[in-house]
Amino acid sequence: MSGEPSSSSVSTSHPAKDGSDIDKILNREASAFQREVEVERIFKAFKLNAYDILDVDEQATAEEIKRKYRQLSLFIHPDKCSHPRAPEAFDILKKAESELSDTAKREELDAVINQARIIILKSLNLPSSTPSSDSRLHELEPPFKARLRAQSKQMLIDEEVRRRKAIKMNLANEGLEARKKDEEVAQRKRKAEDDKAWEDTREQRVDSWRNFATSSKKKKKTKVTILG
Repeated sequence: MSGEPSSSSVSTSHPAKDGSDIDKILNREASAFQREVEVERIFKAFKLNAYDILDVDEQATAEEIKRKYRQLSLFIHPDKCSHPRAPEAFDILKKAESELSDTAKREELDAVINQARIIILKSLNLPSSTPSSDSRLHELEPPFKARLRAQSKQMLIDEEVRRRKAIKMNLANEGLEARKKDEEVAQRKRKAEDDKAWEDTREQRVDSWRNFATSSKKKKKTKVTILG
């Protein structure tokens, strides 16, 4: 025997990876990259339009919205996504789903989008009842959907500006009312202090008046000496 170990007995600490291992690594890297891309998409989405954040159509059903939210929330969850802003993107996504789940808030958003749709159709000389499936809308450049998103964005911005101005005005009015109330309280406090000071000096004023009256009487009783 030569004393050399047989090929069957040779062990290596780093066995070569087969094709399936390489595929798994590539898939993981691709998945990680896609998660980061999705986080960036959420940050680029228009924050006043929950449909844009969730990347769903305005006609999506409640179940479709919930399904898309579950899919995206799991995809970019901070535990699975290494993007440093994944937690923030996750919160933005959750807020968007919450707004679309709130019937009143979704109706408000839909009303603005519907108004934007009417404006665009009117600019195209089309009836407001024109469906999205109309062939005349499919031939537009830029596409009708892009126009609708742009018009909706502008209207939502205008609405937000008006809302913030109203809040600011209300706060200013509340501040004015608060200052008026504080001034009224201060005036009542000053009056109470003045009344108390007047009452506290009552005896002193009475004594002063008595002394003055007594002194006046004495002067009247003093006889005038006539010289001559």
